[in-house]
Amino acid sequence: MSTGERDVPPGVRRSPSGRIPQWAIDEAFGKLQDPEPWRAGPAPGGVKRRGHAGTRRWGTGKWGLRWATVLGVALVVGLYFTPTLFERYVMAAARPHLPGSEVPPPGFEAASSPLGVPPATDGSTDYVLQKSPDPGQPFVAYDPCRPVHYVVRPDLAPPGTEHLIREAVSAVSAASGLQFVYDGPTSEAPSNDRKAYQPERYGKKWAPVLIAWSTPEEAPELAGKIAGTGGSASIQIPGEPYIYVTGQVQLDAPGLTETLAFPDGPALVRAIIMHELGHVVGLGHVDDPTQLMYAENHGQMDFGAGDRAGLALLGTGKCVPGL
Repeated sequence: MSTGERDVPPGVRRSPSGRIPQWAIDEAFGKLQDPEPWRAGPAPGGVKRRGHAGTRRWGTGKWGLRWATVLGVALVVGLYFTPTLFERYVMAAARPHLPGSEVPPPGFEAASSPLGVPPATDGSTDYVLQKSPDPGQPFVAYDPCRPVHYVVRPDLAPPGTEHLIREAVSAVSAASGLQFVYDGPTSEAPSNDRKAYQPERYGKKWAPVLIAWSTPEEAPELAGKIAGTGGSASIQIPGEPYIYVTGQVQLDAPGLTETLAFPDGPALVRAIIMHELGHVVGLGHVDDPTQLMYAENHGQMDFGAGDRAGLALLGTGKCVPGL
């Protein structure tokens, strides 16, 4: 293992080859207490699910990642010990590049300015943002200076629904200014313990948003009238706000296959996907039945004025190239 040709602060000596020697890395790791680098907050209670726009909480994965839908329970990246100079600077820079790292190298695809601009809205306040874990931070959003990648697990997908996902993603992108990139199909199954970083599957970057067709047998949260679930995981690095890094949508394939048979079935399925993607980028449920983010869809096929105002605000998050 090696940290590569990185600058180090005064007082830290390089080996003659210019690389940090193996014994130094081993010694540094041996001195650490091996704390959980991704520390989640206390698990809140469950979320009531009903209607077409069901929501749920994702469980805690191997690295302590906590997923949330309506309430954004987030992660804090930090060191829970008093670091030495070596540990603070050299190991902090090296850790994302070492085998077994829980985070990708920072700055993947990070631009110097937002890739898109949210459109003007009519100023509606009929929206709800998912709760921020930081009282001083009004909302959590994706980094607008880099694209939001997504993949689709096509298993069980009803015929002809590929374009409905594309249209739903396009609608969210247009309303928020966030730029989405389709990375193709995936074999990854939805999971309560989905990892936000899967280098063996997706490379050394945050895992893309997963849109997966599923069943109540595979995903019990889709039982009953729940047509879909959606949510994202957020993290924070010192000195920066919480940022969403990846998300997940589960769609009830058997139930939505039946919905497609209705006269307005395709439009309704597209609206359901849009609703769940609204949760992914940071919207919560509202009490106004004229908005698409209402918990039970009563025939709303497109984002309402409140939905659009909320999405436009979520497109103004801070750029964090250190992630």
